[in-house]
Amino acid sequence: MKLQTIMNLPDCCVLSEGSPDREITRVFCCDLLSIAMSRAPSGSVWVTVMGNKNTVAVASLTDTACIVLAEGVSMDADSLEKASEEGIAVLSTELPVFDMALRIYQAGIA
Repeated sequence: MKLQTIMNLPDCCVLSEGSPDREITRVFCCDLLSIAMSRAPSGSVWVTVMGNKNTVAVASLTDTACIVLAEGVSMDADSLEKASEEGIAVLSTELPVFDMALRIYQAGIA
């Protein structure tokens, strides 16, 4: 599945585009940065409620393709700019973490 598929999901608002043609490997859900740093798979979509500059740093370190901020969480402009520089897409949704991860999975990640 390509990142563009996730960016087109009706429940998502794109805050930073990243690389729409990037291949997505899996969905990863975690709100502890230390766990995400050691376990987020390269090319994954990370669904979390942590919307800060450290989230972008961990996504960059783990080669995460996309951060989806659940529960209506947003991210400040500086962090979004950094995500854009790193080629990391950032999306926002009002859905809970589980519901958003399930929608991404149902969109075609196997």
